[in-house]
Amino acid sequence: MRLKALLASASSLRFSTRTRKIDMTAELRVGPIARALMHHFETCRLAAYRCPANVPTIGWGNTYYLDGRPVRMGDRITQQQADDLFAAILERDFGAPVRAELSVAGAAETSPAQFGAMVALAYNIGMGPRAWRNGLQKGFRQSEVLRLHRAGNYVGAGGVGGDRPTSGAFGGWVRARGKVSNGLVRRRNAEAALYRSDFAALERFTNGEVKG
Repeated sequence: MRLKALLASASSLRFSTRTRKIDMTAELRVGPIARALMHHFETCRLAAYRCPANVPTIGWGNTYYLDGRPVRMGDRITQQQADDLFAAILERDFGAPVRAELSVAGAAETSPAQFGAMVALAYNIGMGPRAWRNGLQKGFRQSEVLRLHRAGNYVGAGGVGGDRPTSGAFGGWVRARGKVSNGLVRRRNAEAALYRSDFAALERFTNGEVKG
């Protein structure tokens, strides 16, 4: 009986530990630093424009509305509508899906800064399909950032800091219309810096606008 009780207690502890880890991931939210990073690179435009990928875009880099309608050239919105659209789409279409991808069994733990950086990346490159096949556009679900992070390879995912910081796997997403974009290189460096909680580098890559 004593052995059974000990085994039951150990099993309960293992389950409790797993539950706490899942709960911690479920509680992750995009913080003000990650939002400031996205706002820095997107800026806010109340009239539709074409982004570097030639897609009609409005507000804080949104290419569609909450009801799924695509942004069209000629569209206009107010500042409040832009802010509300950004917040709603950020959580529904990026925050929640990224949390789900980080909650899979065996995934490494995620800090709030890492979560914010990965959501910022996903917001820019898209989540990508749940089941990818040839002909479909890849996104965060297919990224090396996600794969390496899940495996606990934080350096591979986010690079290293110091005098010559690197962007790790974030640096794999720097092309627009087939060409390397200097703006995307800087953006990926900023996201990788946030991922590492390297706030000095983050400030440098955002021209002093985003501070930790």
